Amino acid sequence: MSTTNKMTLTIEAKSQNESFARSVVAAFFIQINPTLEQVEDIKTAVSEAVTNCIVHAYDGAQQGEIRIACVLTEDTITVEICDFGKGIENVEQAMKPFYTTVATGERSGMGFTVMQAFCDSVNVTSQKGLTVVKLTKKVA
Repeated sequence: MSTTNKMTLTIEAKSQNESFARSVVAAFFIQINPTLEQVEDIKTAVSEAVTNCIVHAYDGAQQGEIRIACVLTEDTITVEICDFGKGIENVEQAMKPFYTTVATGERSGMGFTVMQAFCDSVNVTSQKGLTVVKLTKKVA
């Protein structure tokens, strides 16, 4: 299946950019005619991924860069959210429900679980200086 369209967005890791990022991805996604529920699903997953970058990769410093790359095919959106922060030491552990590295109790540790619930697949690779969260959502 050939690629029908792609786009890349780079934003600063500031909390006010989270809603912008999910809106841009949603606007891009509508080109392949998803249902309203599918649009909301991808918005939720992107929101969680971007928030993870802001809170964890850059320790909430409100600085750093997040790159979001989207590829549309006839029936699928693939979204890669990349940060260039401290990395995830143990991806498998980080993806478990309720796991969080934030000691204040303000984080639920459900970000990856939410992404998995709203996407067809979630793949995470990480090392210091580059974490990539790849979300895939098919249009039925």
